[in-house]
Amino acid sequence: MKIGTDITVISRIEKSYQKFGVKFLNRFLSSQEQKSLSTKTESIAGYWAAKEAVAKALGCGIGAELSFLDIMLYKDSKNAPHFRLSDTAQQHHRITSSSLSIAHDGGFAIAVVIIEQEIL
Repeated sequence: MKIGTDITVISRIEKSYQKFGVKFLNRFLSSQEQKSLSTKTESIAGYWAAKEAVAKALGCGIGAELSFLDIMLYKDSKNAPHFRLSDTAQQHHRITSSSLSIAHDGGFAIAVVIIEQEIL
């Protein structure tokens, strides 16, 4: 089992969103994620933190091995957040089970991810 966490200053995400708009969102969110996401800056920052936390749990960070767009965030019928990896990333990282929590308060967004991976 591995854990990853990220905390993000909401105002930093807000500045980027105000400056670059959809171009900023396209950098780290799929069109499907953008459709399902509220335009509240807190929610956008939470999604940013979630993707960073996934990358940290996998031990690779965002880069050549895993991109922001390899991580797809979605919510279930109870509005609980989840993620899945692109087929290529899943083949590489072999996640068998995961849990994601996102929260925001006091100018910060935080996400925690726990994953289990298939042992080869």
